[in-house]
Formats: sequence, C-alpha cells, structure tokens
Amino acid sequence: MKKLLLLLLIPFVFSCNVSKELTGAYNMLNCNYSYNSISGLTLSGINVSNGISVAAIPKITSILAGTASSIPLNFTLNLNVNNPNQTEAIFNGMQYILSIDGIQFTSGSVNQTMNIAAGKTQTLPMSIGVDLMQLMNNNSKDAVTNIARNFIGIGSDKSKVTLKIKPTFMIKDVPVSWPSYIPVEFAFGGKK
Repeated sequence: MKKLLLLLLIPFVFSCNVSKELTGAYNMLNCNYSYNSISGLTLSGINVSNGISVAAIPKITSILAGTASSIPLNFTLNLNVNNPNQTEAIFNGMQYILSIDGIQFTSGSVNQTMNIAAGKTQTLPMSIGVDLMQLMNNNSKDAVTNIARNFIGIGSDKSKVTLKIKPTFMIKDVPVSWPSYIPVEFAFGGKK
C-alpha cells in the first residue's frame, strides 16, 4: 500500500516542481531591472573605484592616448532586480550584451542562480572585462576614450548604457533561455 501511495504521489510532486519552476521563470520576466552601481573598477590594473588621485591623472591620460597593445577595463556592474510578483522569481543564469553610446562593449554570461522573494529587491553583480584598445581599433578612438573617462569620473558628457539580458531557467533540469532580450537602460558619468 505504501508503494502504491508513493507511486501516486510522484507525478503530483513532479508536476508541482515544474509548475514552481515555470512560475518562478515567468516572474523573473516581470521583474524590474535598474542600475545600482559600478564597483571594482580598474583600468590597466589601476584601481579607480574610489576616484582617481591627481597624481594618477597623467598616467591614465597617457594610457588612453598612447599606443598600448591592450588597455584592460574591468568592473562589476551591479543591477537591482525588483520582484513585484506575489511569488518568488527564479533564474539560473543569463546572457548579456552591453552597449555604451552605441558601441557594443562586450557580451557574456552570468552563471548564477537567483531567487528573489515576492516584493523584494536583490542586487545582481555582473563581472565585466573588456579591452579598450580592441574597441578603439574597431570604433572611434575618441568615442571609446570618452566612455573610459566617464567610467573613471573625468568625462564631460554622460554615456548612455544599454544592457540586454536574456535569463536562463531550469525546467526539469534542462536549461531554457528566454527567446528575446530584456533591455535595461541608464546613463552614467559626465558633468552635465
């Protein structure tokens, strides 16, 4: 009798788990995504997270104007993810495309599970690295330099950021990506 009862309960439990996964995935699509901050910012190994010193400005200006074969820019983009739904929102990773001032900076993925309770907000950290010299070779050097200046806090005009995210969900242990990107837009930097 216990075996029969267990066999009858397995499909019910299994369908409840799939239903929870689908509901969590749907809720993630209805979340509100917004810019929180940029942290851990380094330019060619120079930590500029807390601003730059007067002594560092000539070195950074030289790096941006010079002929280095590589100018690595690394940072963590922190996004707020607000769940306005009545139940939790769940995703198991995401793909992203980051564009700044119309230049596609980079693309990649975040392999992190996130469960956001109903009515709550969590911060999603996205580690991003890009070689500015490679961008300068494929785009306007002035445009890329202006964006870099905005990152480090010495730019004059704001930069427009478009982040496209495509969440991935687990349905019955199978990863499923949402078919289209969700846009998140914000501006940073500049003195105007």
